[in-house]
Amino acid sequence: MRIVFAADHGGVHLKEYLINFVKEDYDCKDFGTYTEESVDYPDMALLVSEAVAGGEFDLGVLCCGTGIGVSVSANKVPGVRAALCHDVFSARMAREHNNANIITMGQRVIGPGLAGEVLKSFLNARFSGGRHARRVNKIQGIEKRYCNPR
Repeated sequence: MRIVFAADHGGVHLKEYLINFVKEDYDCKDFGTYTEESVDYPDMALLVSEAVAGGEFDLGVLCCGTGIGVSVSANKVPGVRAALCHDVFSARMAREHNNANIITMGQRVIGPGLAGEVLKSFLNARFSGGRHARRVNKIQGIEKRYCNPR
């Protein structure tokens, strides 16, 4: 499984921790940022979102101070279903029920140990399909209606 990571300056340390947490088991790519020098979270979210939506990577991980900004930004890209998760159950459900392909977390919200477990839950879960597929298809219908030029 190919996973792409990125963060703004508010999530750079959490991103680095998470990459180190999973890099032995997954093919990981780090799109930055690499320092605490200020960068805009929409720019970082767009890098990961386009790579995931375009099929270059299977899943994405985005970090900022709260996880909210990167989540909102990522979800603007058609084909992305980004889920803000700070607990193991939500991370699992994001994959099983929503077929989320990007997880977002906030460095100022969650500690690294728990964040690692949350990410592990997200990565180990699989989409359940069934009744959930109907709902994900409706999300894709919304994208087609509002995100594509007419």
